[in-house]
Amino acid sequence: MNDWTQLPDDLPVPEDDGGARHLPGLELPITRLPGTHGRTVDLSSLSGRVVVFCYPRTGEPNVPNPDGWDAIPGARGCTPQSCAFRDAHADLLAHGVSHVFGLSTQPTAYQREVAERLDLPYPLLSDHTLDFASTINLPTFRVDGMVLLKRLTLIIEDGAIGHVFYPVFPPHTNAADVLGFIRRYPR
Repeated sequence: MNDWTQLPDDLPVPEDDGGARHLPGLELPITRLPGTHGRTVDLSSLSGRVVVFCYPRTGEPNVPNPDGWDAIPGARGCTPQSCAFRDAHADLLAHGVSHVFGLSTQPTAYQREVAERLDLPYPLLSDHTLDFASTINLPTFRVDGMVLLKRLTLIIEDGAIGHVFYPVFPPHTNAADVLGFIRRYPR
């Protein structure tokens, strides 16, 4: 399948391995992450409610994903998830979210291409050094020599993690799930 905006019907469902159980209530460390908007972001310093969806990697047009990618539970779906947050962005802001970010371990230059191609209204942040992921012990996995984030979404309240969506499946409904949570629990 070469259309990365569509998900195959037979994707394996990721199981909750407990890898994010420690995150709710955690105060974020000072970590500067480069963004596709040309600035660095320290998530610990942002006021208000912030949504950060973490994803493994976005594919490149005409470049195949790693062998067996679709068989890895939770790996496939970064483009549909990113597009869903793009489409829900205005609603999230209207319901009190101050910032929306995507986060992966891909370098900023790689992320910039996808942000432009998908016309994303929010920045993608790069943790290519794994400083942020290792400091707060985000769940990861390895494939083809890459360390990638498992798919999860953080609701950050004034620099501390207030809620975590993990595992996230299917990825294209994550933005709607987050918006539903924001509506149920307004600030």
